[in-house]
Amino acid sequence: MRVANQSGRLTIVADGVAVDVEQASGCRFSPDPQHIFDRWDEFTAWAATVDSTGGVPVVESELGAPVPRPGQIFAVGVNYADHVEESGLTLPDAPFVFTKFPASIAGPYDTIEHPGGSVDFEVELVAVIGKEARNVPVSQGWDHVAGLTLGQDLSERDLQLSGPPPQQFNLGKSFAGFAPIGPVLVTPDEFDDRDDVEVSTILSGELMQNSRTRHLIFPIPVLVAYLSSILPLRPGDLIFTGTPSGIGFTRDPKRLIGVDDELVSRAEGIGEMRHRFTATDRPHPLTTVSRSTNHV
Repeated sequence: MRVANQSGRLTIVADGVAVDVEQASGCRFSPDPQHIFDRWDEFTAWAATVDSTGGVPVVESELGAPVPRPGQIFAVGVNYADHVEESGLTLPDAPFVFTKFPASIAGPYDTIEHPGGSVDFEVELVAVIGKEARNVPVSQGWDHVAGLTLGQDLSERDLQLSGPPPQQFNLGKSFAGFAPIGPVLVTPDEFDDRDDVEVSTILSGELMQNSRTRHLIFPIPVLVAYLSSILPLRPGDLIFTGTPSGIGFTRDPKRLIGVDDELVSRAEGIGEMRHRFTATDRPHPLTTVSRSTNHV
């Protein structure tokens, strides 16, 4: 099953058309795409019976984030060995986890404001939680995943890496629009191998990243088990699973995103996102703050 957010309404994409869930279900389900995850099992059972007759065309410009208001967004750093190497780090013993704030969510074809500084790309497969997970064993990790979507963990490296440890990972990766996802959510059963999905980044026509999720150091079931051993994962939460090598910041010379660039992200079995960037006349956050001389 492929689920989309078209014009702010929950739809099922089948046979090349979008079926409005509220209308097709006789108002059994809300049109709000976020609400469906609390009733995921009930929804998927009903969706298996849906007739696509009467569906409307899928309009790219009307597609929004398939999970528009996640409660929690977890992101995993250095989760591909080649990315660990290019970052000059050592293989982690456990997942390295940070967060992206929910206000950073964007749709698959949105225009994103460039905040200035060193804006980088990180293509990632994103797991969407469909059933609350707490202390879940690895063997049951996939049972709590509603589906997969494509994401970009956009990062402004100057803010992200500013100051002494702990650095500003969460803020540097959470500017408005810095968590675009889409274009659809795809249930795991739709993939030939849900543990081996190709992902790639193309920046203004140049291939920058290309890998497969079979190379993840900590695969999705491990991430679900690890995170759920610490706190509950709730329906509609997101896990950005990590990016492969090829990011712009570690290249020599660096290749970062400018306001004239087009960023194309792709995931096998899910589709393609395309983003343009606009300049801002606001100063970069690092230029607007200074340390107070008043200390208690």
